[in-house]
Amino acid sequence: MISIVTASDASATVKSDLLQSEELEAVWKRILSHIQPEINSQSFKTWFEPIKPVKIENNVVSVTVPSQFFYEWLEEHYYSLISGALTKVLGEKASLTYTVVPSDEPAPAIVVSPNEPAGRAPEVTPAKAEQSLYSQPLAYEKTFLNKRNTFNNFIKGESNQLARAAAMAVANNPGGTSFNPLVLYGGTGLGKTHLMQAIGNYALETGKAKRVMYVSSEKFTNEFIDAIRNDATTDFSNFYRSMDILIVDDIQFFTGKEKTQDSFFHTFNSLHQLGKQIILSSDRPPKELQGLDERLISRFQWGLTADIQPPDLETRSAILRNKCQRDDVTIPEPVLDFIAANVKSNVRELEGCYTKLLFNASLLGKDIDIEMAREVLSSVVTEVRSPLTVEEIQRIVSDYYDIPNDLLRAKTRKQEVVIARQVSMYLAKELTNCSLKTIGLNFGGRDHSTVIHAYQTVEEQIKIDPKFRTTIDQIKKKIDLYSR
Repeated sequence: MISIVTASDASATVKSDLLQSEELEAVWKRILSHIQPEINSQSFKTWFEPIKPVKIENNVVSVTVPSQFFYEWLEEHYYSLISGALTKVLGEKASLTYTVVPSDEPAPAIVVSPNEPAGRAPEVTPAKAEQSLYSQPLAYEKTFLNKRNTFNNFIKGESNQLARAAAMAVANNPGGTSFNPLVLYGGTGLGKTHLMQAIGNYALETGKAKRVMYVSSEKFTNEFIDAIRNDATTDFSNFYRSMDILIVDDIQFFTGKEKTQDSFFHTFNSLHQLGKQIILSSDRPPKELQGLDERLISRFQWGLTADIQPPDLETRSAILRNKCQRDDVTIPEPVLDFIAANVKSNVRELEGCYTKLLFNASLLGKDIDIEMAREVLSSVVTEVRSPLTVEEIQRIVSDYYDIPNDLLRAKTRKQEVVIARQVSMYLAKELTNCSLKTIGLNFGGRDHSTVIHAYQTVEEQIKIDPKFRTTIDQIKKKIDLYSR
């Protein structure tokens, strides 16, 4: 039985044997308990909750982190804090080993000792030279799928409805539908890779397939060249033809590579004849791929070709809210709406803005607001401009007066609601091109004469009441911050 001998919190030591998982979690929680009070809650959620403890041996704590960038951020900003916590819980000789694990692939371990002076570069254990997949007896166990890419966290919208429906059908019956091959095409960062990998993850999880391989066209090409060099083309062919599902990303990069195309042609034929599923992606429809063998283009069109378009506003908004929920992060609704309204090109850029916003908030120790979002987006999009609507004016005014938004459309005659409603109508007429009838419809179907009365009432009040005039100016500034 492994035990932790504690003379005091500052001099605890751990025997050299591995701790049981319950004890490991307990020790890790104690380490975090010394870190959490020293930083804000947003930073703790962003940078420490994703860390996973793996083992403790000889007072060396081994953990995994999701990326190299994540590790570098911890080293640059929290080195002293982590070192101090380790020392308090495990003693002076305690150290920490990071392993970067972004997916299924093994990664080099990066060791940091709290006894080293701050700023000293940590030792990096070099990774072993990569072996060709076909030369490894159990290589089929490596799917190269990112397990986070699932159907559950793929947001469905009009822009991807057909592609997602086809992907779900293929995942439930790989090789057994008329969607073989399934070819997804569209611009960069729209979710093609996520959707293809979701098929593989689902099929493996439900037992629909045993051997699944995700590979980029570049990796397939490099493996083929390596096989030729090592006189191992038979092993290469047998390996890829043993898959139940073969997923090849970015087939446009096969163009101009005649030998690789010929190899893939025969692999395609073999898998298709065996009833195995083939899933491909490209940045354009197969028929538009210049420099690709006509035989391949013909076969790529045997099944279903589905496009993925840039997400609409509702889908972009849903993607951001899903990420907040998944990461257990709170970002104000107006900020999420602001980002969704301004980042329109692709999902990857949308998620990049979300991540950069969290980084900024963590680095500056500030709450996330529209002003911070505007600053972050200024380096991503050329012009940040969000269309001003009556609904947005209603939201900003109701926030200012601290009343529920829906009361502006209700029939209540409470004085504070009436004032907020009249101010909203006034600003809607002043700042939008909406007709009086349209404005009235946005306030519970009220008549245009009600809007005129509200406008005149506010206008008169501005003239005689300096305090009220200041209120209107403040609300206009908030609206301008959102829409300029």
